[in-house]
Amino acid sequence: MAELIYVLCAVTSTLCAVLLTRSYLRNRSRMLMWSALGFAGLAGNNILLFVDALIVPSIDLSLPRTATGLVGMALLVMGLIWEEQ
Repeated sequence: MAELIYVLCAVTSTLCAVLLTRSYLRNRSRMLMWSALGFAGLAGNNILLFVDALIVPSIDLSLPRTATGLVGMALLVMGLIWEEQ
């Protein structure tokens, strides 16, 4: 059951990143760009979680996984701060 949840989270965040990127390319809103970049980082985090937990459990990918999540969230927060001004 955990495998299904990992896959669904990865697919959902990847789909969000793709849809936000498409919308950004159409409208050129900077907030859409920051959101697309943030969700791309979160999608990478979810994909690394799937790889870490199920494909290669013998290799510890917690540091790259945490780093991609941090970068994704930092991009979202940075976009919110810069676009608020």
